[in-house]
Amino acid sequence: MTRIEQLERRIRRLGSSIVAFSGGVDSSLVACLAARALGERALAVTAVSPALATGELAGARRVAETIGIRHETITTAELARDGYRRNGSDRCYHCKSELYDRLADLAARRGYAAVLSGANADDLGDWRPGLRAAAEHGVRHPLVEAAVGKEEVRALARALGVPSADKPASPCLASRIPYGTPVDPSALARIDRAELALKRLGYRVLRVRHHGQLGRVELAGDELPRALACADEVVAAVRSAGYARVEISEQPFRSGSLAAAFTKQLPLAPAPDRPASVS
Repeated sequence: MTRIEQLERRIRRLGSSIVAFSGGVDSSLVACLAARALGERALAVTAVSPALATGELAGARRVAETIGIRHETITTAELARDGYRRNGSDRCYHCKSELYDRLADLAARRGYAAVLSGANADDLGDWRPGLRAAAEHGVRHPLVEAAVGKEEVRALARALGVPSADKPASPCLASRIPYGTPVDPSALARIDRAELALKRLGYRVLRVRHHGQLGRVELAGDELPRALACADEVVAAVRSAGYARVEISEQPFRSGSLAAAFTKQLPLAPAPDRPASVS
C-alpha cells in the first residue's frame, strides 16, 4: 500500500470531514486526500479575517477548484478575543480557539464527523500553541498521525498535482508583530499593504516585521542581494504602506524566528487508533 493510499484510508474511516483550509501546502494536501477519500462528504473551509493576507483567499479558491473539493468561507473574530489582541506567546492558541469553535459548530450543524487540520509531524518540534486549541476541540491531524513531515508533504502534494505544492509558507499577518505588542486592525492592514507592495516588485518569500513606525524587511537568501542593490526601491515600497522608517535585514528570512525562544512540544487530541500521548 502506498503512502497516499494509507493516508486516504485513515481519512476514509472518519466517514466525513471539514478541513481547516488556508490554501497552503499542508492543508491543501489534507484537503486533496479528503476529497479523494470522501468525495462530497469532504468540505474545505477558509477563515476570513483582518489577519488574512491579500491574495490568500483567491489562492485557496483556486487550489480547492483544482483538487476538486467543495469550498466555503467563514468569518472569524479573533480580534474580539483579549488574549489574541494582547499578543502574548500564546496568541495562536486564541486564534485557533476562535477558528475551531466556528468549525466545530459548523460540523455539528451540518453533520460532519471530524474537523481536520494540516499540521504535520515537523510541527511537533516547534512552538505551536494552536495545537493545544486543536486538542481541546478534538481536531484530527492526519499528517501527524501518519508521521508525515514537511519534506514528504511537499513530495506527496507534487505527486497528486496540488497547485500549492511549492507555495512558500504564509502564516497570518499577526505573526509579523513581536510578542507583547498589541494586535490591532490598523497594524495588520499596514503590514498587508507593505508586503503586497514588495510582492508587486517581484519578491516572493518575505516578511515585513512590524515595530511601530518601523517596518523591518526580511527576504529569502536568493532575493536579498537584489533588494540590497535596489534598497531605495524597497524602502519606497514599504513607506508607501505607511511606515515612517524602513530597514532591510542583511540576514536571510528565517521562518518562525519570533517564536524561536518558545519552542516546545505540545499535546495532540487522542485518536482512536493511536496512544493518547505523543513521544
